[in-house]
Amino acid sequence: MQEEVRYQMLRPDQIVARRNDCPIAYIPIGTLEWHGRHNPVGADSLQAEGIAIRCAQRGGGLAFPPLYYGESRVESLMEANAPDRRQIAAAMELDPDNFLPERMPFTAIEQALNYEKLLLHILAEVESLGFRVGVIVAGHYPLIDHARAAAALFNKRGYSRSQGMLAWAFVDYLLVDGRYDCAGDHAAGWETSHMMALHPETVRLDLLPPRGEPLVGVGGKMDPRDASSSFGEETIDAAVEVAVQESLHRLNNRSMYMRHGQSIREGLWRQG
Repeated sequence: MQEEVRYQMLRPDQIVARRNDCPIAYIPIGTLEWHGRHNPVGADSLQAEGIAIRCAQRGGGLAFPPLYYGESRVESLMEANAPDRRQIAAAMELDPDNFLPERMPFTAIEQALNYEKLLLHILAEVESLGFRVGVIVAGHYPLIDHARAAAALFNKRGYSRSQGMLAWAFVDYLLVDGRYDCAGDHAAGWETSHMMALHPETVRLDLLPPRGEPLVGVGGKMDPRDASSSFGEETIDAAVEVAVQESLHRLNNRSMYMRHGQSIREGLWRQG
């Protein structure tokens, strides 16, 4: 049985022991979004949380609770922007107009800025808890841009540069993009395989239509009907290996990331 690494599940003495051993915090973020008829709507955050936990188990540190809320509800969201969004709304028994911009209290840019401020606040909270490296794990792919922006702004602070926490952000498929021609999709074989590896009880491939029939709200190179837990395990493991190397390198080589434009660079650990 794997050691518990979820911050919220541990006593203070357990947290202190793990943090003293490796002061890295993994912060999973995602959303609530349609992921086909066969996957749970929390798939993005569930994947991010699973990857965060495995990073902490493999390389040390702790995984923080996942964030499901706060991102833009009018941009980069299946219910709002997918070509088949009306079919998605019908399957959810919702009015598709629920996701129109005028139904939201904030504009698209205000929502983006609000979310980045939320991420900055979360990073500051994690820093206050004694961590030296804070890693945002983006499960919903569009959030990587907001996470990188927040990390870069956080690292720009004078306190961060002198003695505070160093922030970084990643999304799994970009870490292994050159190794798999199907890396990164929406509810197709890549993500469905991840869910089968992490939460097999939530996936129902039998709810998918026969091959040849259109899939609602699904996109990617690998057909979800070809998904498997073994492929999910393989690709998660590959991403975790790179993420841990990146995180530990930041912890042990802080000065390399202090120059302007360096703090969110990736691949420095490969240079030896």
